[in-house]
Amino acid sequence: MPPSNLTSLTPATFILTGVPGMEQLHIWISIPFCSMYLAALLGNGVLLFIIWTERSLHQPMYFFLSMLAVADLTLSTTTVPKMLALFWFRAREISFAACLTQMFFLHFTCSAESVILLAMAFDRFVAICFPLRYGAVLTPSAVAKTGLAALLRSFCIIFPCIFLLRRLPFCGHNVIQHTYCEHMGIAHLACADISLNIWYGLVVPFTVILLDLILIAVSYAFILLALCRLPSRPARHKALHTCGSHICALFLFYIPAAFASLTQRFGQNVPPDVHILLANLYVLFPPLLNPIVYGVRTQQIREKVVKVFICPKSH
Repeated sequence: MPPSNLTSLTPATFILTGVPGMEQLHIWISIPFCSMYLAALLGNGVLLFIIWTERSLHQPMYFFLSMLAVADLTLSTTTVPKMLALFWFRAREISFAACLTQMFFLHFTCSAESVILLAMAFDRFVAICFPLRYGAVLTPSAVAKTGLAALLRSFCIIFPCIFLLRRLPFCGHNVIQHTYCEHMGIAHLACADISLNIWYGLVVPFTVILLDLILIAVSYAFILLALCRLPSRPARHKALHTCGSHICALFLFYIPAAFASLTQRFGQNVPPDVHILLANLYVLFPPLLNPIVYGVRTQQIREKVVKVFICPKSH
């Protein structure tokens, strides 16, 4: 088919259905989603404010935590406002360009968050295994370069998806059975071979994130070896406690991400409404729970929150 005809088969807009079969419950579904989104905005906003204003928290560990908070805010804000507009006002239409933009930032943010979690594992590795060299290794410049590397790597991985989708003809198919746009959800509407989309969308991100997981596992293997060498049990417990929040963040991010990705490609027996509800929770749970986990488990942050919001100085 000539390229001009392929271009003419690109829809001007897509239609988002929300949760198929549960349209009459959209208003009720929106209440917990909206509550979780507002709580995520508040929690991550407070976290960023505390780290920004408290000079004692201007350390690599908290700079990485700030990056994680920004990534979480981007992840939820990319999808939830449009989702709520769909639930509340039946604003189902989204332009082709806006759909691709939403898809890009959704996957871009997930990829960047994986790099940030890897950087946080490396931070704990250096802090526990080489405490005397911590300041020399994790300099402000190194932290900034890590953030830039997360952006560049994510861009290089996800940007080709835009071209992989733009080359496809859609033959008038424009109804996306979801509340937001994501790569394979758009590709499945095409009336052409999408093998390249399937393989790229599965192999490239999976390989890169698997590499991140391997490096995280290696970091924790060295951390456990270092902990075994510590002479006292309290010292081991204290060192391990500093890793607890990061381990929680790893589970909150990777387990739902793996489930959402695999069910999208191989979960033909998973009911669509279940898959979509879980996919929506995936963009809300990490942003909602990460600030709570770090706020509760990290003494410095907990003390600063109490100081600023609960017991402010009288003067």
